Amino acid sequence: MKKLIAMMMCLVMLLAAMPGLAEEAAAEPEEGIIRLDVYSQLANFSGIQQGWGATLLKDKFGVEINIIPEQDGTYATRMEAGNLGDIVVWGANGDDYKNAVAKGMLLDWEQFDLGKTYAPYIMEHYTDALESNRKISGDDKIHGFGFNVAFSADSHQSFFYTWDVRWDLYKELGYPEVNSLDDLLDLFVQMKEICPKDEVGNETYALSSWPDWDVNMVMYVKALGTAFYGYDELGFGHYNPENGEFLSCLDDDGVYMECLRFFNKLYRAGLLDPNSSSNTYDKMSEKLKNAGTFWSIFNYAGSMAFNTDKHLSEGKYMYTLVPGDATPIVYGLGSTGGIRVWSIGNYTKYPEKCLEILDWLASPEGSMTAWYGPKGLTWDYDENKGMYFTELGKQTSADSTFNMAGIEWTSPYTGKTYTLSGTYNDGSIQINNTTLCKDMINPDGNGLETFNKDTWASVATAVTYPIQEDWREKNNAVLADDYMENRVDEYGDQKYVVMPDIPYSATPQSSELALKWKNCAKTIRDYSWRAIYAKADAEFDFHVREMKKLCDQYGYAECVEWCKGEAAQMWELTQQLKGE
Repeated sequence: MKKLIAMMMCLVMLLAAMPGLAEEAAAEPEEGIIRLDVYSQLANFSGIQQGWGATLLKDKFGVEINIIPEQDGTYATRMEAGNLGDIVVWGANGDDYKNAVAKGMLLDWEQFDLGKTYAPYIMEHYTDALESNRKISGDDKIHGFGFNVAFSADSHQSFFYTWDVRWDLYKELGYPEVNSLDDLLDLFVQMKEICPKDEVGNETYALSSWPDWDVNMVMYVKALGTAFYGYDELGFGHYNPENGEFLSCLDDDGVYMECLRFFNKLYRAGLLDPNSSSNTYDKMSEKLKNAGTFWSIFNYAGSMAFNTDKHLSEGKYMYTLVPGDATPIVYGLGSTGGIRVWSIGNYTKYPEKCLEILDWLASPEGSMTAWYGPKGLTWDYDENKGMYFTELGKQTSADSTFNMAGIEWTSPYTGKTYTLSGTYNDGSIQINNTTLCKDMINPDGNGLETFNKDTWASVATAVTYPIQEDWREKNNAVLADDYMENRVDEYGDQKYVVMPDIPYSATPQSSELALKWKNCAKTIRDYSWRAIYAKADAEFDFHVREMKKLCDQYGYAECVEWCKGEAAQMWELTQQLKGE
């Protein structure tokens, strides 16, 4: 018996050590329910979907989904096994995606008219996105579509580089003028003087970062360059959407180096959480929610998480304050879809079911459900087709950790009533990709409101707190997007940069270049963090010199040439889009 137990324990440990396979060792689904494996390179969750989302999928489609995130070796393991999964979601339409297409791993949606039969909404309304996928795939077949599709490309998305700060502290300091990054640093010094501790007694900081999303560079450093100068990330640097120029991250006077030095200034001033290099996103969020940070360039890591009813009732508020010299980027709407691709594995036993699910997720109702919860329970349309939150929806929208346990939901699809469990966030579909763009007009609505709740009349007219009214009066705006649109320079030009939606797909890299790229990326990440934590200018300069020296040895020059080629390709696509 001891030997048997030991063997079983070894088997469990073996499964746990195999990336992307341990997740599939869950208990069998209940009778009559189909389990679909969803391999998502974007997911932050591993395992069987839980909560209200699981209940809805079982009720509407008779399925449960097992989500398999990307980890070291997951892609290679699944390719080697010859089965990527039932539904496959790609972080980009580059090498991994194209390799899967070339090896016949993805379903052809036009074969046997599968798409027309089981995904009619997509096939009718996503025509540009489908044709873009055909072109990018390179085999004259449709294998899916990119994310954030808009049916009209006449505007841009909402801003998420919103430069959120603790407005209540800013007010207390007398609304000092902030134009440059140095002005911002001075502001944070003053904020820490009047607010040295958070709500649980820990030290406060201007910012708590996290390394989970570092890829080619340190994410928050390169993103600061995007938020301040309006340059989009491209490989080992930035791309200027206004002239097609590529800016290397290792240029002495470049954007990345400037922002890297700013992070070092934050650290040396005691304004950067010293755990930033080892944080997780969740740990950062916890500090933010405890009022332990003053600033975020992203709305999702700032106002959207901080502004709970509790904080607002206490007069605490986090909202937009863009430095006067900054020109943040905003992304254009497009009908061709972005680089994150929805697809279906070619060896699924249930192609019809997979297509039906994607077709629903790609519809207005499915998109609204993914963003805000079940229709009728958390949101609905009024008699004029305006969107509004129910009383429950107001709570779940304000606090994703709201406990749904014990709440009853009657399905509009089957008429069955279920008792829900878990938090609202537990039930959110954990695939972590979008279909329709949140900032397009909802075609099922009144023709005036986008899917974005900030544009709903019911939300705009809702009761606000005094600290929110203070922000509105000071900025002559109701919401962050209004504020952004109102910012103009001395010539009356708007102070933001639009990155147009173009059907770009990265050029595949040779195995030799890919190895050089990998070594350079690790070097840039590691030495950037060392530079951030430098205690003096000389130490900072030393780490930067070492970073450049090692990258040169690894073949950084060839990586830059590849980036310049990609920038040229993007600029050509931009010119074609403009008809120039």
